[in-house]
Amino acid sequence: MIPWTNLVVAFISFLVTALVAVRGKGIMQVIPFLIGIVVGYIVAAALGMVDFTQALTANVIEIPKFYVPFLHYDLNFAAVLTIVPIALVTMVEHVGDHKVLSEIIGRDLIEDPGLQRTLLGDGVATFVAAFLGGPANTTYGENTSVVGMTRVASTYVIGLAAIVAIIFAFSGHLTALLTAIPQPVLGGISVLLYGFICVNGLKILIHNQVDFNNTKNVVVAATMLVLGLGGATLSVVSGDLSLSISGMALAAIVGVILNICIPEENHE
Repeated sequence: MIPWTNLVVAFISFLVTALVAVRGKGIMQVIPFLIGIVVGYIVAAALGMVDFTQALTANVIEIPKFYVPFLHYDLNFAAVLTIVPIALVTMVEHVGDHKVLSEIIGRDLIEDPGLQRTLLGDGVATFVAAFLGGPANTTYGENTSVVGMTRVASTYVIGLAAIVAIIFAFSGHLTALLTAIPQPVLGGISVLLYGFICVNGLKILIHNQVDFNNTKNVVVAATMLVLGLGGATLSVVSGDLSLSISGMALAAIVGVILNICIPEENHE
């Protein structure tokens, strides 16, 4: 049974974010998610859901732990082959995010600066991050939904946010406070985040006037929807090697194959 405090915090976080996004003025309307997280955090703390022990005992300045190849870990090519299919997921999400961003800002990012350049930047950033033991730096649909809600798509803003994030990484107290954000707060915010991702995708379908009276389009879209949301996984296991494709990657691959193989509907 879910504690009532979790539901209260999640609902307040969601409601505050939605109200600020709709009714906020000026800078308030630009940072609805930040305001929702702060308010939800305060409510959660008031209800005794936040443990500040780590934040109180943390050092003022802490050096993030970096991983050096052959010193902290050895290269494992079997693991590399296992993780390769995930690149399909990031590429599919990359293309989708840039299509959505193009629609939001009124500029075709697939043509300018070009998909080959953005994919290269995506790959290099993720390679460097993984090389030093960090998380993937691919494009994220959550960030696309933030752009859609705030209408702020300036690369200078993204660069400044990156600098702030780097500074935060060296602050033990701030890192501990961010780590202590309760899951109900993030859960309430995520409802809007992922909802915006879905709506932005629908806007692209509407803008491109996809004909869902065409049975082929319905079959392709329905199959991709079920595979993408249903958690379907395609796995190939051979000895110590295991390859799995799931989620958006599987949905995209199946969608492309169906679109090629299924003939156009004959209206004669």
